[in-house]
Amino acid sequence: MSSRQTEALDRLWPVHGLRVPDEPGTPVDLAGLFGRRAPVVMEIGSGMGDTTAAMAAADPDRDYLAVEVHTPGIANLLDLVDRLGLRNVRVAQGDALDLVAGLPEAALDAVHVFFPDPWPKSRHHKRRIIQPAHVALLRSRLAPGGTLHCATDWAEYAEAMRETLDADPGLANAHDGFAPRPPHRPVTKFERRALTAGRPVFDLIYRRP
Repeated sequence: MSSRQTEALDRLWPVHGLRVPDEPGTPVDLAGLFGRRAPVVMEIGSGMGDTTAAMAAADPDRDYLAVEVHTPGIANLLDLVDRLGLRNVRVAQGDALDLVAGLPEAALDAVHVFFPDPWPKSRHHKRRIIQPAHVALLRSRLAPGGTLHCATDWAEYAEAMRETLDADPGLANAHDGFAPRPPHRPVTKFERRALTAGRPVFDLIYRRP
């Protein structure tokens, strides 16, 4: 980490940070965490935080809860939050599914899963975030009308995501198949790498009716 990131982590984590409780399903008070009641967007795997910061800055009426495991990414997002003066971002460190399990049903306005680890080897597919049990949990925490938005540059994973999301009885595809790239989703470094390498990027947007 840079000295600036280290300083941001030390100074801002007590204000904007949340450590995911060790006990899965421990209740989380979102209104208390953000200091207000507003629609909440959860981003699972926020990486270095550029996407979270850009979307939160453009969407001040909603709160953004970024969940990440790697400390450098958390520190970088906290630095961005400070530099942009964002008040609608909180950063959680730990397992996103453990955190989701502690939220009330219908607590989230949206869930973003952008460029998750594709775990390309067949024996590792069970580690993928988008699989039936996980999707059912995420969907249960979406408010009616809420969206689950996924993006990947792995074609095989994109098809597997689509099959899994189509099979969930409580979700409806907002488009006919893959979604056109939404203009509100910033281009991530993973997306730039994919486009440079000639790989297409797939968006999937599903709603809870």
